[in-house]
Amino acid sequence: MSKAERTKQFIIEQAAPIFNEKGIAGTSVDDVLKASKVAKGCLYGHFENKEALAVETIDYLLKKISGRIGVVVSKGSSAKEKIFAYLDFNKDPLDTFIDGGCPIFNMAVDSDDTNPAIRQKVRETIVTGQKMFSDILKDGIKKGELADTLDPDEFAFKMFTAIEGATVVCRVLDSAKPMQGLIRSLKQELSAHEVK
Repeated sequence: MSKAERTKQFIIEQAAPIFNEKGIAGTSVDDVLKASKVAKGCLYGHFENKEALAVETIDYLLKKISGRIGVVVSKGSSAKEKIFAYLDFNKDPLDTFIDGGCPIFNMAVDSDDTNPAIRQKVRETIVTGQKMFSDILKDGIKKGELADTLDPDEFAFKMFTAIEGATVVCRVLDSAKPMQGLIRSLKQELSAHEVK
């Protein structure tokens, strides 16, 4: 990686928590300059404008969270262990892997009607994530770990959307307790389909 590429990556990494916490509209170029301690000319040497910086930073955030979820899930040996690992990864919505909460939800809301390019990136991340969870469950059914009474697509959608929504609600309420109850409920529901 060249010095210029390292500088660009550093700016993106410094901008990431700001965009995640303040949103695209709420983040100013001055916020990023202050955090990265680079000159305005340096920033604009790497990014055409704030929009270009936002797109690359959101891409970085989405890849970072997706990559981390992939690592967490891969540690499980069975479908149930993989899903439980994902649920446990989300157990404390007040202390998230990336400051400011889950960038998938944050950017979905932030870009819904205002930024089609970022909305598409978020959409791809959500579709890929739900497919991963559904495939894990389908594999668990195929291997005889889970009964075929489980609808993998439905459970994957419910789990993903419930966790994302609960993260926001818990952050607003300043309490992780509702998330812990939700996780217990989802674990019980999945366990009910386990083949003993």
